Amino acid sequence: MELVRFCKALSDETRVRLLHLLLRHELNVGEIVRALDMGQSRVSRHLKILLDAGLLTVRRDGLWAFYRAVEQGDARAFLDGASRLFTREPMLLADLEKAEGILQERVESTREFFDTVAPEWQRLSRDLLGELRLPEKLSERVGRCSVAVDLGCGPGDLLRLLADHCREVIGVDNAPRMLDLAHSRFEGREDVSLRIGELTHLPLRDEEAEVGIFSLVLHHLSDPALAIAEAYRTLRPGGRLVIAEFDRHGVEAMRDDYGDLRLGIDRNELCRWLDRSGFQAPVVAEYDVNNGLRVLIYESVKK
Repeated sequence: MELVRFCKALSDETRVRLLHLLLRHELNVGEIVRALDMGQSRVSRHLKILLDAGLLTVRRDGLWAFYRAVEQGDARAFLDGASRLFTREPMLLADLEKAEGILQERVESTREFFDTVAPEWQRLSRDLLGELRLPEKLSERVGRCSVAVDLGCGPGDLLRLLADHCREVIGVDNAPRMLDLAHSRFEGREDVSLRIGELTHLPLRDEEAEVGIFSLVLHHLSDPALAIAEAYRTLRPGGRLVIAEFDRHGVEAMRDDYGDLRLGIDRNELCRWLDRSGFQAPVVAEYDVNNGLRVLIYESVKK
């Protein structure tokens, strides 16, 4: 009986603490160990029980595994009902605070990486993409528009092209040195606005933009789905979202060489995120690049 199985799985304090974290965040074992201050073998044992009960899912990403609570079905309905009790427990809230600190370390690590490689980023991009001129491909898809936003603009390669045929362009990035490079390219340009901020909490007004672009940035984020939902908020009705992203792959070296958190993103998962946020089913184009990687360009419209 499903209800008995679910209740048995939650009959242990450690597993309640685990589920409380994983209802809110996707974490790997090492991060869970740090958040709960427990041994890895203990955490792994309880994760297996929750997985076997159907209350968790696991996403394999190369050598890493990330856990989160199930997002649909009877198991999710059960967890949503039980989760109302979690807010009464100080221990659970303390666990959540520690986990959020660990996730902030992910953000800081990515920012530090891009600040470090900012002067070399164009060369690194060429080494990776080979003959694919990605900024040009994306600019062609955007075409003429009133306001275009490059979400994760880096040193401004795409912004330069967008500014040729958009009335106003906005670049958002969380790496100060990347934005410094972009500022040096657009100093005095009133039609180019550069803003520092996180892609999951955009420094943009509701419905401020006509077109939004993510160019090979979602795989650097802990929560790409939240970034897509934020992009939806900032787009006008009928606005377009263009996403360039690596298809899922197994090149572990990308974590060290390019600061990647995810080894690409499965296209079916990305399409689910778009649909859940309120976008139409995307049109997808494919381009093979170096190291056996494939870049997918998604074009979708806000419903």
